This record gives sequence, C-alpha cells and structure tokens, in this order.
Amino acid sequence: MRVKNMTNKSKLPLFITMIVMVTMVKGASLNYTEALSKSILFFEGQRSGKLPPSQRMKWRGDSALHDGSDIHMDMVGGYYDAGDNVKFHFPMAFTTTMLAWSVVEFGDLMGSELQHALEAIRWGSNYFLKATQKHGVVVAQLGDPISDHDCWERPEDMDTLRTSYVVNQTKPGSELSGEIAAALAASSIAFKTNDATYSKLLLDRARQVFGFANKYRGQYNGSVAAGVCPFYCGYNGYMDELIWGAAWLYKATNGAAYWNFVKANIQSLWGSNEFGWDSKHAGINVLVSQWVMADPSKANPFVPNADKFICSLLPNSPTREVTYSKGGLLFRAGSSNLQHATAYSFLLIVYARQLHAAKKVTQCGNEAADPSKLINLAKSQVDYILGNNPIGMSYVVGYGNKYPEKIHHRGSTLPSIKVHPQQLQCRDGDKYFALASPNLNILTGAVVGGPANDDSFQDSRSNVSQSEPCTYINAPFVGVLAYFNNPTLTFI
Repeated sequence: MRVKNMTNKSKLPLFITMIVMVTMVKGASLNYTEALSKSILFFEGQRSGKLPPSQRMKWRGDSALHDGSDIHMDMVGGYYDAGDNVKFHFPMAFTTTMLAWSVVEFGDLMGSELQHALEAIRWGSNYFLKATQKHGVVVAQLGDPISDHDCWERPEDMDTLRTSYVVNQTKPGSELSGEIAAALAASSIAFKTNDATYSKLLLDRARQVFGFANKYRGQYNGSVAAGVCPFYCGYNGYMDELIWGAAWLYKATNGAAYWNFVKANIQSLWGSNEFGWDSKHAGINVLVSQWVMADPSKANPFVPNADKFICSLLPNSPTREVTYSKGGLLFRAGSSNLQHATAYSFLLIVYARQLHAAKKVTQCGNEAADPSKLINLAKSQVDYILGNNPIGMSYVVGYGNKYPEKIHHRGSTLPSIKVHPQQLQCRDGDKYFALASPNLNILTGAVVGGPANDDSFQDSRSNVSQSEPCTYINAPFVGVLAYFNNPTLTFI
C-alpha cells in the first residue's frame, strides 16, 4: 500500500480507552517466538528472482528473471513491496534498513532466527549492490506500475512491462539514493561479525552511493515520476534521507565527515514526529541519540527532538499527535495504519533502552515517561496486532486461530505455479479475486494494513488499505518481536 505518512493532531479522551487497553494486554498469552519466526518467513514470500534451495515458502517460484535487460543490467532479485509485482526501490531500501537495524539492535535476542533475519537482509542488500553497480547511476524501480496494476497475475507468470527506471547525474534522486546508502551502511553493521568481507563491500558501496546522492541533489519524483507517482512519491524532500544516510555511515565508520554532515544539516528539517518509508525525522533523532545522550554538548537538538517524538505518542501527553482506538491501537492519518504501529513501537523500545542506560526519563508536560512506560506502550501495540484486541483478530497471517484469510496479494490469491503450472494471463486471476473463499496460499507472517479506527476489520481483497501486506510494515516488527522474545523483558 502506497500512502503518505501524515500527522493527525486531534485529541480524544483516553481514560476509558487506556483501561480497555491495559486490561487486554494483561489478559494476553502470546507466543512472541512463533510470531518472530513467521514475521521473518514472510519476506521469503515477497522474493523476486531465482529462489534458492533454502526457500521455505514452497508455493512460490522463480520470477522476473530478465529484470534490467532493457538497460543492460542484471536486476534480478529484490522484493515485491506489497501485494503487487513491482519492485519499488524507495520502500524496499527502507525495509532493508529496518531489517538491518532490527539485527543491529536486537539480533542477540533472535536465537535461531538470527540466521533467517540475516538472509532476509542479504536478499535486499545483494539487490542494492546490483542497483548501484554503475557509477553515477542508481536504479530506482523495476516494473511499470500501471501495467502491473491492470493485471491480477502471479509474479511467476508476469507478462506486464518490466520497465527499469533510473536516476543519474542529470536526473537525480537524493531521497532514494540516500535511503539506499542507509540500507547498505546498516546492513554492513549487521554483517560485521558474521561476514566481514561482505560487510566491507556493503560499506564501501554505501560511501559511494551517499557521495552520489549528496553531490547530485534533487527529488526523484521529477526524475522518474511516471514510475513512482502517485504510488511512492517522495513528499518530504530529500534532506531527511541524506541526514539518515550520513547518520548510518557515521555509526558504521565513526567518520568525522559524516557526523559533521549530520550536525550541519539537522536544522534544515522541520519538526516532524513521523517515521516511515518517506519520512526519517523521528528515526534520525532516536538513532543519533544513541551516541549523544550522555554528552550534553552534542545532545541538542537530537535528544530534545526524540523526546518530542515520544511525547507525540504517549496517550496522556499534552502534545500527543496520534489517536487511539477504544481497543488501544495507535492511529495516524492515512491508510495501511499498522505501518505506524510497528515503526513507532520499534523506536519506542530503542529509545527506552537508551533512557534506561542513561538513567533518564522523558518529561511530557506533567507526565514523566520512564523507560517502562515506553515499553508498555510498545507492548500494547504488539499484543493488539497479535490478536489481543476487541475482535480477537491476529493481523499476522498464519499466526493465531483467527487471522486475515482474503488478503490483497496476487501470489497468495492465485493457485501456486507448483499446483497449476499452466500460465495464467493478465485477467485470468479475476475469478480468483472475486471468490468468497480464503486465499489459496497462506502468506505466512504477513502483517496487513490493519483495522479501522473503530477496531473493525473487513477481511476482503477489495479492502486494500486494510488487507494488503507491506514489507515495511513487517521490517520494524521483526525487531520489536525480537525484543519481546526475551522472556524476562528486562532492559538489555
């Protein structure tokens, strides 16, 4: 689902809401280990390209094996972002960054799932090495979205246009390239102890891509508008991605030039409390706070801004910018709402651990937000998603006794190529889309867009904003689940 992350400053009384939320959280008995395993497995269902022998999502097959041929580049691989068959690189890069951050922050809590998480990162980072293989060129997207969206077709059967879109020195795309630099840098940290040679390759490429993004500045909307808009237009400009990329490069290298870039440009960002595929503002402040919180000379404006972000979420904060449903789910304006719940929960936990280490609290008016309050809020969101909500619906496909069965996803809806090897043409999938029965294939671990703000959910393929899964909803959820996979729930 392609949506703009927007701010909603409306306020609602929350006394009854929070009583309901706390009651449900305490009543939950949830298996975070199972949820973590399935949330990672989901990414195998989104793979494009030649599938490896280790592929566990068996109903999927090889797809898009000629991607990049129109520009004489090998662009086979990567992820389909959601329920369609386009490879949108901007959200894919954010997905890869968040998978990597999940491992960097919580990898030691993943147990046997760490290896699968690293495989999910590598599937993305390998692809971005391909997308940046030519100096002065970054591949921005694979697949014509109009052609793709006109068909309900398995990825294994695609006969739609696989147009390659690129940004370069004369048609730049700094938000895209900056996010790819962040993804490569974050991935290099994730692999540093696991595969040092690969880590160095990723870091070297991250430096190169960041240099390109910074030197040739411009929004990719204008350069590849026909491909990305209105689906994944960059609405917030590109400075947040440049700062985000520089911050990850500083974390990876400790290089003064990157830190100086972050400090010199952070004031250019307006005071947004958003975080997602298009807006990195809150993520920058939480990430940077990791290394400046203990040093007052460096803390401003990062720690104050991170505090403001936390205060924008807390239910009883006077500066709250989100609403909560009666069941306790966080809402921000726009569709596919669980992208906010998972990403914000991730930042809540990361920042709570920083506050705990620094022996600090966040002050929101008269409310003191200690680390445990942040963790409890994140836990309420996780538990809601896993089924502790008014309708008892798990929003993770294949988890729990009740979950969405008619999700908006082509491969899940249509018969597997392993069962029906004959090609299904562009409109052959329409009859499967119209069926009242559940999807034929279970996209295990997929987190869908989620319920409406009255806690209702319509399990329908036509209800795109609620029933479509997205990689960037799952990616931060991997880290969140890894944290709660720790049975003692201590700050570690």
